Amino acid sequence: MSLDKDLQSIQEARDLVTKAKEAQLAFRKFSQEQVDAVVKAMVEAGFAAAEKLGKMAHEETGFGKSEDKKKKNEFATRRVWESIKDLKTVGVINEDKEKRIIEIAEPMGVVAALIPSTNPTSTVMFKAIISVKGRNGFVASPHPKAVNSTGEAARIVAQAAESAGAPKGLIGCMATPTIEGTNELIRHKKVAIILATGSNPMVRAAYSSGRPAYGVGSGNVPAFIERTANVKKAVADIVSGKMFDWGVLCSTESAVIVDEPIKKLAIDEFKKRGVYFCSPEEKDRLSRTMFDARGAINPDIVGKPPVFIAQKAGFEVPHDTTCLIAELPAVGREYPLSREKLSPVLSLFTVNGYREGCERCIEMLEFGGIGHTMVIHCADSDVILKFGLEKPAFRVLVNTQAALGAVGYTNELLPSMTLGPGTFGGSIISENVSAKHLINIKRLAFETRPINPPEKFMTPTATPSKTELPAATIHHIAPTGRSWVDEIDERIRLKAGNAVVQQNPVVSSQKSEFSPAVQDAEKRQIKDSEGKEQQYGVGITEEQIEKIIREFQK
Repeated sequence: MSLDKDLQSIQEARDLVTKAKEAQLAFRKFSQEQVDAVVKAMVEAGFAAAEKLGKMAHEETGFGKSEDKKKKNEFATRRVWESIKDLKTVGVINEDKEKRIIEIAEPMGVVAALIPSTNPTSTVMFKAIISVKGRNGFVASPHPKAVNSTGEAARIVAQAAESAGAPKGLIGCMATPTIEGTNELIRHKKVAIILATGSNPMVRAAYSSGRPAYGVGSGNVPAFIERTANVKKAVADIVSGKMFDWGVLCSTESAVIVDEPIKKLAIDEFKKRGVYFCSPEEKDRLSRTMFDARGAINPDIVGKPPVFIAQKAGFEVPHDTTCLIAELPAVGREYPLSREKLSPVLSLFTVNGYREGCERCIEMLEFGGIGHTMVIHCADSDVILKFGLEKPAFRVLVNTQAALGAVGYTNELLPSMTLGPGTFGGSIISENVSAKHLINIKRLAFETRPINPPEKFMTPTATPSKTELPAATIHHIAPTGRSWVDEIDERIRLKAGNAVVQQNPVVSSQKSEFSPAVQDAEKRQIKDSEGKEQQYGVGITEEQIEKIIREFQK
């Protein structure tokens, strides 16, 4: 008997998460060198398939341009790799000698990822890469309109990871995504964290799942051309950003806010670049075509060329039109074109001075893009600083394109396909999400302000220790004769996750004092919430524990 589609989807989600968790428990034992080899293999495979996947995504969804999707695939693989390749995600990742704290990386577990139809292949590869860099498992839920392209991208990086030594099942992607199946995925008890990119309802569902989540809000990006700006460059940036993949990136410019003194110059530049300015009647037709009475965007116009959108609205534009502009008097529900448009359509507002420009930018952000991104084109450093201080956007871009600037393509922001809007936009994160956000960090903290100074407890025959320990004491000798940092790294290599693991000869040829004890040490057990026994403290004897305690007290 065959199951209904919703039940198939639920079962598929459960199976993929179970496999990913089993694989992740094995993968967490990998050294940094092994992890990086796996991630690099994923990156190279995804980069090599960038053109193929770009075509697949365009053909399946009908959104954007295949050549621009290729660029996004390349960015989401190799450019992202360049930004994370030196990030330490295994073992000791930092030492604060002054504060005497050692930081140790731990994986989060299984990452559940929601993938949008607008950027289906680039987003799934990006999220898989940053997840695996942190020694996490990964399961994706694609948008129903992009199942094949998302699944193929996930298959390519998964196969590359396994060929490089990763456990089978570490990376998975649902082939039968439904609302029920996706809800099962994000609520599964073995999922550690959710990366949510998609519609606002889906992001809200991720936050209400009971699991930690990084969600991204919608963008409604204002681009302010202030009177001191290099107008030609500003217009070129805005038009090229709006044309890129026909505007489907949430970071794409949504409106132009132009300072009155340079308005004519700006309009002339827009026209030189093939922009079509809509008449009042065309503007009304465009508005009714792009949005319904509730303000919801018409999916049929998302990522479509301007000629198509104009024809859909019932008017004609030149075949080489690059973008449509509709001039509006204000922002709000009565002006639907002041919303995020996900297409090569811009609204245009006129202001007089940077103060009015400031107010209009805030109105735009509050009407659907709060916390996300804005751009200022300006040569006055004082005005630029004021915008940076005053705007409710966590990416205030200066004299650059918004579409690719926000993701870190045209500047030194962290390269990412997931842009946090902060608490303003209902998210826990306000920066570009990357691999550093997908690791737990534990801290080994040595005493620096003793309540009970150790010298008070010394026996008459003991050698007194100094009251004030130097910062370098963090490297003092552990019971094995090595420094604490070396000892921690060695123990992580030998038995990550409190499991007996064969030492990797590539990583180290040293033998640990704890290794023989793994075979005969008494195992301490506790029960988890389900009553199953868990083993902790394997591989260390009581005598060795006492040595460590004495060493900490010195």
